[in-house]
Amino acid sequence: MAETYTPRDMIERLIAFDTVSRNSNLPLIDFVADYLAGHGVTATKVYNADKTKANLYATVGLDVAGGVVLSGHTDVVPVDGQPWVTDPFTVVEQDGKLYGRGTSDMKSFSAIALSKVPDMLAAGMKFPIHFALSYDEEIGCLGAPSMIDGIAKHVPAPRAVIVGEPSMMNIISAHKGILTLKTTVTGREAHSSLVEDGVSANMIAARLICFLGEMMAENKVKADPDSPFSPPYTTLTCGVVNGGTAGNILARQCDFIWDIRHIPEDDPMSFVARFKDYCAQELVRKMREIAPEADITTELAANVPAFKSEVGGEAEMLCKAITGLNETGAVSYAAEAGQFQGAGFSTVICGPGSIGVAHQPNEYIEISQVNAAEQFILKLIDRLAE
Repeated sequence: MAETYTPRDMIERLIAFDTVSRNSNLPLIDFVADYLAGHGVTATKVYNADKTKANLYATVGLDVAGGVVLSGHTDVVPVDGQPWVTDPFTVVEQDGKLYGRGTSDMKSFSAIALSKVPDMLAAGMKFPIHFALSYDEEIGCLGAPSMIDGIAKHVPAPRAVIVGEPSMMNIISAHKGILTLKTTVTGREAHSSLVEDGVSANMIAARLICFLGEMMAENKVKADPDSPFSPPYTTLTCGVVNGGTAGNILARQCDFIWDIRHIPEDDPMSFVARFKDYCAQELVRKMREIAPEADITTELAANVPAFKSEVGGEAEMLCKAITGLNETGAVSYAAEAGQFQGAGFSTVICGPGSIGVAHQPNEYIEISQVNAAEQFILKLIDRLAE
């Protein structure tokens, strides 16, 4: 029997799945696949290498070109150590808001759209709506590429992709790209009183982190004041540092994770090249005068392309027609929009909720945003049925 859900009901169902990125998302994916099957819609799953996670895409309506893809990620960020007032995986309503991990970023968009599958089927749409649900967006949009490849190969060409990242239902036509990197510094241990007998990996790492700050400061000075991004330049920051064994021992090893969030006009690999050149010319050579085994290595962990504005693009024009908005904006977070665009799809971001409460304790979405997104989906259905 086909199950039906209100938008609120479906939000509650999806939030209840603990899909923090370190966990499997398969229970959520299986639920969605079963729900769609109950309505006669076949879903395709695209698994990761060890089959612990999966993307899902599915077509509601006719199997013809000209449809619209609704894209959202299924994973959420951790809640560890955050002072939540309520159970983060149970939706709680208070003061016109729905609280729960993923309510804003970004299960509500997918839930609202899924709840409207019966409306989509009843409308007699001339063009289909395609669902696209991915895994591991929060750790570098790792799942989306294989899903996008499947859509490109097996789905009649859609006219537009709408990524439902939280934008307060404003139209976003550009986002920054992101590179995530891990640098490992290997030095030599020594008593901390004998600094010339060893090489402190921690001290070298500190110099490298400062160098990242110097490159970012250069970008800030030359930033275009008319850039739509905030901040209006490419940023380089270090998020995690691990090194050393005791306060009185020069650290043998230190590793740190850093990222580059780049505007579409900048080549992020140019910063990586500068960083590696600084390592080789200024640091490694001197480190090896004391410790021949010393080294600095840097590995690329994730690479999400920037999303560039498509002036007059099909996706942007479609969202303008549905929302009545004339302006578009840009965001500094990264999403799968750049990946869809890179595969040749006209793409836009437009979704309910605020990025300002994403990743925070007591994350929420305003009920007014749920209602706005519901109306957006209904208007999209009507438009595809015309």
